[in-house]
Amino acid sequence: MTTAEALSVIPAAVLRNLSDKLYEKRKNAALELEGIVKHLTSAGDHDKINAVISLLSQEYTYSPQAHNRKGGLIGLAAVTVGLTSDAAQHLKQIVPPVLHSFSHQDSRVRYYACEALYNIAKVVRGDFIVFFNQIFDALCKLAADSDANVQSAAHLLDRLVKDIVTESEQFSIEEFIPLLRERMNVLNPHVRQFLVGWITVLDSVPDIDMLGFLPDFLDGLFNMLSDSSHEIRQQADSALSEFLQEIKNSPSVDYGRMAEILVQRAGSQDEFTRLTSIIWINEFVKLGGDQLVPYYADILGAILPCISDKEEKIRVVSRETNDELRAIEADPAEGFDVGAILSVARRQLSSEWEATRIESLHWMWTLLNGHRSEVLVFLNDVFDTLLRALSDPSDEVVLLVLEVHACIAEDPQHFRQLVVFLVHSFQHDHSLLEKRGALIIRRLCVLLNAERVYRELSTILEGESDLDFASVMVQALNLILLTSPELSDLREDLKQSLVKDAGRDLLLSLYTSWCHSPMAMISLCLLAQSYQHASSVIQSLVEEDINVKFLVQLHKLIHLLETPTFAYLRLQLLEPGRYIWLLKALYGLLMLLPQQSAAFKILRTRLKTVPSYSFKEEKVARTSSGIPFFNGGGGLQISEDGNPNENSHDIHNGINFGSRLKHFKQIQQQHRLHLKSETQSRFSSASSMKEL
Repeated sequence: MTTAEALSVIPAAVLRNLSDKLYEKRKNAALELEGIVKHLTSAGDHDKINAVISLLSQEYTYSPQAHNRKGGLIGLAAVTVGLTSDAAQHLKQIVPPVLHSFSHQDSRVRYYACEALYNIAKVVRGDFIVFFNQIFDALCKLAADSDANVQSAAHLLDRLVKDIVTESEQFSIEEFIPLLRERMNVLNPHVRQFLVGWITVLDSVPDIDMLGFLPDFLDGLFNMLSDSSHEIRQQADSALSEFLQEIKNSPSVDYGRMAEILVQRAGSQDEFTRLTSIIWINEFVKLGGDQLVPYYADILGAILPCISDKEEKIRVVSRETNDELRAIEADPAEGFDVGAILSVARRQLSSEWEATRIESLHWMWTLLNGHRSEVLVFLNDVFDTLLRALSDPSDEVVLLVLEVHACIAEDPQHFRQLVVFLVHSFQHDHSLLEKRGALIIRRLCVLLNAERVYRELSTILEGESDLDFASVMVQALNLILLTSPELSDLREDLKQSLVKDAGRDLLLSLYTSWCHSPMAMISLCLLAQSYQHASSVIQSLVEEDINVKFLVQLHKLIHLLETPTFAYLRLQLLEPGRYIWLLKALYGLLMLLPQQSAAFKILRTRLKTVPSYSFKEEKVARTSSGIPFFNGGGGLQISEDGNPNENSHDIHNGINFGSRLKHFKQIQQQHRLHLKSETQSRFSSASSMKEL
């Protein structure tokens, strides 16, 4: 049918009124048009109906004149009403021009487009579904319209479309989801409300499986949780809560795809988004089972930072989730990626938050105990990080790091690597040795056997070329040895060094490295009850050795002699005749101390308490000051174990103290030469600066 033929069935007055600026005239023209179409429908003359629709579309709806467009829209709606049950076959002609008018710049045109589509939808109902995606897209845009009347009209249309969709069997959720997913990224609050409304409605329809497509729009819902509008946040949260409940009751859920989204959202800057994400992850860990095994590393990466969140609720749920995850017994054969989880723990060990670092270490320890062989494959990737963590400002972190190291160091090569790095770290960071040295070494002694640790440390320090560091390190180890409760067994073994093989071997293993510090050597000899050798060491000291550092160390030793560690030594002073070399060693120390020092007064007071009576043939006299002294001329010599012997041999229980003393003197000579060289170097530098 041509336009002329269409004009023949529509009176000119009707066509003129359709484009009138007055709404009433357009409305009356539409009613007349409705009657004409009804008549044509009754007659079955669909060719003329097509011509009428074509005329309204081309000449009116697509006209650049706003009044023409308005007339065309109301006319198309009237045609649809006139067609009644036959309208479905003409929808492909009727609906597109109406949808096109939704984007017109004139708000009144957009308003009448909503009105026209509303009337069309009321007539065709379910047949309308074929245009659903186009209508949804148009409504989505109109939801953000700048005109309040257009928004209101669009809202009414939206409600009608929802009613039609919920009762329709032709609606295709599969075709709709891609459009929904695309629109979920829109930030306009009106559009967001529109989208959440549709998601909620569709989810309420029993025959529509929105849960199955949740991964497609889940991220968009989470994105809305940080919206500035409280109402939108509330609506999004309500929708998410409903979906979470459905997940709990559903036997089949795609946890994997959603887990990826939740992991990303758990790192959101928005507190409410983080909390909701962590709550979902918590439920997923409980419900997901084998499906989540490949995602454990990603989930852990999301949980660990949240353990230190500023919001208490997030911290509580994160800790609960972390505990749930760690309690799961997963098998690498089933997709449990030990390397990936270890990598996450290593990365989080560098977190600025202590709680996160602590949990990272708990994970490393758990993996080592449950999957040791798999962890050791990746050891090179984490070992350096673990070693650096020994400098962590938190004592709790350091203690946990040591536990992990101890677990790794069950293998000899890793034990050696650990101790070597420790010595290296102490050498390059003296503050670490001062602040944490005792803590680290004491804890390692508990975890890895004190004797094993001290033997290894001593072996490493024997060949240390940095003499200053070797001296400082030995002094630190010596102080720990003398004072730490954890090393009490080691001290007991050393006390038996002159009578038992175990004590002798231990003393010999420490001796060479202890030569780097005269005061450490003297302490070791006193602890090992090698009093004659202690006296010999003291007698070997020369003027250069008696410096401020030496006197500070001597001051500490004198105070230590008054502690329970050396109670046995003080009791031996009750038998001065039997332990004459002990007396000689102590008097030697006294002679090295400045008389006005506190240490001198402490030691002199102690020596005054030594009994004045003598034992056997030894002659112990007392000076006028009250301090006892021994008469060495012509008397019997006393061996290290306190038994009288005719000759003073240098070998006791297989220990050649003569050769040991010689070695001590050699090492000390090296220290003296080193000190002299440094002094000359500083003097030369100072002179050069003056010349400049």
